[in-house]
Amino acid sequence: MATAENHDDLEFYPAYCFKASPTHFTWVKMAAVDVLRLKRRPEFPDPKIYFYKNHPIQYISLLGLITSRTEFPTVTILTLDDSSGVTLDVVVQKATPNSTPSSTLPTSFTPTQHISPTTSLPLDISPYAPGTFAHLKGTISTFRGVNQLQLERVFPVRDTNAEMRFLDQRSRFLVEVLDVPWRLGREGVERLRSELDMDEEEEEEERVRRKRRRREERDRRRMGKMREREER
Repeated sequence: MATAENHDDLEFYPAYCFKASPTHFTWVKMAAVDVLRLKRRPEFPDPKIYFYKNHPIQYISLLGLITSRTEFPTVTILTLDDSSGVTLDVVVQKATPNSTPSSTLPTSFTPTQHISPTTSLPLDISPYAPGTFAHLKGTISTFRGVNQLQLERVFPVRDTNAEMRFLDQRSRFLVEVLDVPWRLGREGVERLRSELDMDEEEEEEERVRRKRRRREERDRRRMGKMREREER
């Protein structure tokens, strides 16, 4: 696997350019060893954005063998081995009691419910015991200096063909996209900056319109009260 450690000669574009990136708003198929190499950048405060070389990444997709499952009060940790030379911790959030439907069962008999940390929708990880293959999708977080996957979606691996197809797509994306520094060019950056300016102008115009509507509504209410007093 190619390393993404040396960033000295890479150009990191402003965040308004990220929408033009081939990696920013997609599920990036990665190996666990490459997920552990993803880095944060201090000039980009968004905690969800990590970088492989200068590629901004926030959503990742992995496939591998679940080798262990560990329960904690608020999360379940699955360990994923995808034969890339390392394992990756997969964090599955547990639903809090007030976020799940009430049950007549005693607490000790209530099954643990897991949810997506982003949407709070249920996640059923009961089929994914140690020894099963899984296709996992999620966001990235860091705990004690080590990257983890925050689970958002999980799917069974239907057969060996599905596994090999994923590995082939992952390898091609690494070679054709991730290992090639992202380059926009001056014209691309200027175009995206212009689009940002236009978006900001439209937002400001909308704020002005909302403010004017609120002011007009207040004026109408005042006029109505004045008429009521005059009629008395």
